[in-house]
Amino acid sequence: AMFKNKTIFITGASRGIGKAIGKRLAQEGANIIVTGKSSEPHPKLEGTIHTSVLEMEKAGGNALAIEMDVRFEEQVKSAIEKAVQTFGGIDVLINNASAISLQDTEHLEMKRYDLMHDVNTRGTFMASKYAIPYLKKSENPQILNLSPPLNMNPQWFGPHLAYTMAKYGMSMCVLGMSEELKKQKIGVNALWPATTIATAAVQNLLGGDEVIKRSRTPEIVSEAAFYILKRNSAENTGNFYIDEEVLAEEGITDLEKYRIDPSVDLLQDLFL
Repeated sequence: AMFKNKTIFITGASRGIGKAIGKRLAQEGANIIVTGKSSEPHPKLEGTIHTSVLEMEKAGGNALAIEMDVRFEEQVKSAIEKAVQTFGGIDVLINNASAISLQDTEHLEMKRYDLMHDVNTRGTFMASKYAIPYLKKSENPQILNLSPPLNMNPQWFGPHLAYTMAKYGMSMCVLGMSEELKKQKIGVNALWPATTIATAAVQNLLGGDEVIKRSRTPEIVSEAAFYILKRNSAENTGNFYIDEEVLAEEGITDLEKYRIDPSVDLLQDLFL
């Protein structure tokens, strides 16, 4: 199997898309580094890094939980080092950790602005920075950011400028690092869902059950990630992938099983 003994470092893997990607690669026998802030159960958020690890081990992989807040340099650095000490290297970095707040400029609190930029843009940059020395030694090294295509339409900036800047910061990391790391044959790509995905963030911040019903499950994103990460890193870099387009390239067009409620229309995701 392609991912047997490969080590996948995931930021924000207690739940949602990060967890789903970890489980999908665990099924292939990968070693999954599950990082996140949730080490104790939270009243509003299901799952912790520890429950996530149990699910990944059950799926067939090895997994290691590391409590890590992607805002803090020492924590990121030591998590990367611990991953390497445990499994001998890092083959794939998934930058999934993200904070969202959709307020306008006048009403957004600066602490929320700071959180989004610290987690999304700076966290992605920093995790990548500390992973690069180890990725260089891998046979098929990749960085995958859960971030949107860079779409400079003002409609995406007007309603929630700060969030857009923070997510596009992750996408600019793809644009820049894919170019910067070509010589090292490190593939750097983005993946974004075509529709909203049923996660805690969507439930709590985008409109509750109504939006969830019109969403797909995180498994569509993890399936797309699986196919991207199978590709050759030297040839496959600088792409802004959409989940259903990746699956279509693999001949998978029946996506019904990913729908939460097949009786309602799907809701297009932000930035598309």
